[in-house]
Amino acid sequence: MGTAGTVTLGVSIAVPEPYGSLLQERRAGFGDPAAHGIPTHVTLLPPTEVDPAARPVIEEHLAAVAAAGRAFPMRLSGTDTFRPLSPVVFVQVVEGGSACRWLQERVRAADGPLARELQFPYHPHVTIAHGIAEEAMDTAYAELADFEAAWTTTGFALYEQGEDGVWRLQREFRFGGQPGQPPPLTTVPHQVDLGRRPAAPAP
Repeated sequence: MGTAGTVTLGVSIAVPEPYGSLLQERRAGFGDPAAHGIPTHVTLLPPTEVDPAARPVIEEHLAAVAAAGRAFPMRLSGTDTFRPLSPVVFVQVVEGGSACRWLQERVRAADGPLARELQFPYHPHVTIAHGIAEEAMDTAYAELADFEAAWTTTGFALYEQGEDGVWRLQREFRFGGQPGQPPPLTTVPHQVDLGRRPAAPAP
């Protein structure tokens, strides 16, 4: 939901079923009103306003990023929080984080159409509670502490936020490399927080 004359886009890796719906339902159950408007995901590009006319160039850029990527294992395990820095409780990405970092750096490449700075250094995660009562966030942290999920990530997707605040899938991008080979790392894997626009739903 961008300002006049813009659209708000995001790029993310969807958490597959049955895990995606399970975490979305649990997020709603903890009292997070944004839960049903945000598919369960790991963010690669936080909410970003763009000119609608830039969509073809953006999609071409994302297709090129995907073509250079390779399928990789992703594993979630347990919970953590960004509090007090940010009112977020999340499920941890314990495998696949370095590949997510590689991808998000290329999505936001300085010479590309989605170049932008982040409010916080990048930290791959799956939000399960954002901006709700402290007690409810404590509940989310405790009740999903034993959560585990694993899958092979074969691509990522572009989403657009509607006027109703709901994020909707626009296009999926499949990796073009050989499965089972992680993308080359240009940085040392390091997990830190993912920025977001304060006015937008939590990624």
